[in-house]
This record gives sequence, structure tokens and C-alpha cells, in this order.
Amino acid sequence: MTTSASIRLGRPGARAGSASTAVSLRGVSKSIDGRAVLSEVSVELPRGSFVSVMGANGAGKSTLLRVMSTLTGATEGEVRIFGESRGAAVRAKIGMVAHETMLYDELTALENVTLFARLHGVPGAASRARLMLEQLGVGAVAHAAVRSMSRGVAQRVALARALVHGPELLLADEVFAGLDVGSRELVEGVLTEAWGKGCTIVTCGHDVEQSLRLSERVLVLERGRLVMDEWAHRLTAGSLRERLGGRA
Repeated sequence: MTTSASIRLGRPGARAGSASTAVSLRGVSKSIDGRAVLSEVSVELPRGSFVSVMGANGAGKSTLLRVMSTLTGATEGEVRIFGESRGAAVRAKIGMVAHETMLYDELTALENVTLFARLHGVPGAASRARLMLEQLGVGAVAHAAVRSMSRGVAQRVALARALVHGPELLLADEVFAGLDVGSRELVEGVLTEAWGKGCTIVTCGHDVEQSLRLSERVLVLERGRLVMDEWAHRLTAGSLRERLGGRA
């Protein structure tokens, strides 16, 4: 299915803007320094969705996730997350891994994740933080400063921080960047487990096969416009690459 208007692929019974909707964007546009980064994007994501956002570099993927996170506002249009437009209660339901890790470089991995857990009132914050680091295969560097870590290791620490409070919505931008095969499998397992527990997951990436394997839906952006929203099982790697212009 290609689109130029509002798309509402979803589970039966989902109603736009209802409690069963995790993310609702209606006519969302975003301009930065006078340049249109997103243009009239409309999409509904039911709770429990697993969605991959794809497109060329500069297509607007990262900005779309930042708008969904409420960290940046839309220039035009309506954004609702779990029925609300913004606020502390909404942000408490969101975990985000941005292209930049947003970790404190001078703190250790454990200190970073524990701090975030405590900010969200997680019981046994330090124990929960250690568990998340272990699950993501970075328990051995729990006491190392983030500034000493490779991109791939820091990215897994950032994912541990994003998941430590059990978010209802996880936004993950290039979460597999810099990971070797074993680490990718660990991260895939953690994401699949979170999804199985009801977390809504939206990822950005370039790996066609991985996106089709993990997600139920695939969104494609071109120059800030949503040009495709399709069920993953209806796509092949070849057809998706063709839609992406052979870049993935």
C-alpha cells in the first residue's frame, strides 16, 4: 500500500486517538531553519505495534522519531501519544535511543542506567540496571566510563537505559549501528521480548532483511513524506529495496 494521505493500518477495534492507539500523527510537518524535514505525515500506530521506518539518509526518519518522543514539536499538525499531546506523564511512558546516545560520558554504564531508573521511580533501580546491562551483553563494562566505549557498546548501554523503566513505547534510531552479529542477535532478542510484553516499538534502520524479519509494518519516508505503509508480510526484500531505490 502506498500513500499520500492518512494511513490507519492497525489491529481490529483500534480507533484513531483512542486508548488503543499508541501513536497518532495527523498532518504533521516539521521545518528546521526554514527547510521542510517532514511534510504532512499522518499515521496511526495501535498499541503493541512493531514498526520499522526506512528511507535514505536525510529522509526525515530521525526527526519523525523525535516528534513521536515529544522531544521536538511539530511545526504543523497534531501529535498524540497514548491520547495525550505532551507532558511528563506521556514522556514517562517512552523510552528512546537516539542517533546520539544521550548518555553522560563521565559516568559509568551502571551509573547512567541506574540514574535513569531512579528518575522513573523504578524499585531496586541498581539491580534492575545491572539486569538490563547483562541482558544486552554489556554487563562486563558496567563500571567503565561511557567515554571509553565503542559506538556499538555505548549504543547497547543506551538501549538498556531506554528499557530500564519498562516503557510502553520504545523509539530506537539506528539501534543496530556498529554491532557485530552476536550483539545484533542479543538486541533483536531483547526487542522481541519487550514487544511480546506489549511494548510498542518503532525503529529506524537500513537493513531490509532485518526490518522485514522483526517488524509487522514498514513505513518508508522520501524527502520527509510518508510514501509507503505496508504490512511486512506483504513485502519481499526485493520489492522493498526497489521502493527504496536500491539503496538498502
